[in-house]
Amino acid sequence: MELQSDKVTVQKSQQELFNFLTDVSNYEQIMPESKEKFEVKSQDTFAFALKGMPEIALQIKETREPEYIKLGSTSDKFNFSLDVEIESLGENQSSAQLFFHGKFNTMMAMMVKGPLKKFITNLSENLAKI
Repeated sequence: MELQSDKVTVQKSQQELFNFLTDVSNYEQIMPESKEKFEVKSQDTFAFALKGMPEIALQIKETREPEYIKLGSTSDKFNFSLDVEIESLGENQSSAQLFFHGKFNTMMAMMVKGPLKKFITNLSENLAKI
């Protein structure tokens, strides 16, 4: 299953936004309001839970400074990645877009598609506010 957010404009340079998103503690600031739990597990891993959803742990799997960050699930049961692409729009402005890539059976995909689309939309909208 593939989902993507709209591209949003962020009032930070490309490098500043990359630095912000490679510090896993900052993800708490862009989580949706439905967040029930957020915990930094290590320098590159955090866990969160949203209302009605199981806890999910994400780890930074790959980076290409300053334009790309790949977060991956640490669970084999919920195999997916969340990629962030960052483009420079000038000295103090950049754009960000989120891409969700998941491997789910058809039934699971039907159940999670709506909540996941809402989740990545919330993340990108909250990113635009930082």
